[in-house]
Amino acid sequence: MTDDRGDDPVALVALGSRVLAAAGQGDMVWGHLAVRDPDGRGVWMKSAGWGLEEITSDRVLLVSWTGELLEGSGRVHLEHHIHTGIMRARPDVHVSVHTHSLTVNAFSALGEPLHALSHDAVAFAEHGLPRFTATDNLVRTPELGRALATDLGDARACLMPGHGLATVGRDTAHAVMYAILLERACRTQLTALAAGEVRHRTSHQECLEKDAVAWPDSQIDAGWRYWQRRVALGQFL
Repeated sequence: MTDDRGDDPVALVALGSRVLAAAGQGDMVWGHLAVRDPDGRGVWMKSAGWGLEEITSDRVLLVSWTGELLEGSGRVHLEHHIHTGIMRARPDVHVSVHTHSLTVNAFSALGEPLHALSHDAVAFAEHGLPRFTATDNLVRTPELGRALATDLGDARACLMPGHGLATVGRDTAHAVMYAILLERACRTQLTALAAGEVRHRTSHQECLEKDAVAWPDSQIDAGWRYWQRRVALGQFL
């Protein structure tokens, strides 16, 4: 079973960041991944001013629950409230991701529900795919962080219209893979809509059944290991 809570959070932030970049979710120096501190002091996340593909262990910070820099050298991201807000509300979440996926932004602008047109989308069937409604602006206050956590609820991911996505998981593999799957699912639906009317989609009940077969822990872990190999080979999109 995938579970990295005993691993070094600094190494996990660096690796998860580079995987997101390899999967095409970088946006110059914006976007970030956070890992809950095992000792409860806050979250580990990358220093502001660096791209996801540039993150090494010396560019990872420990940020307190109220935004103070506790360890590391660099600037704290303004939007650390995304991660602290979610993790305070969700004890089950040990890793959270926020990226500015262009594909997800384009899909969010349509106001359409995500339909199961591929394997990827069924990962979001159980709790749906909520939308963050408080603002399209930066999540720059504790109140907005709490609002995002409220809209996310028990889901694995949340659309942030005009801003990107947030995904969560009990470990790095799940949080990162859900970000990758969400981007792929949105891309498939955008492609189908561009070609014409969508005439077939998987039913909700079959989605739930398919999720258990297509995305058990073993498959999430297999995808995570694949992206680690891509990073090791220096293969970025």
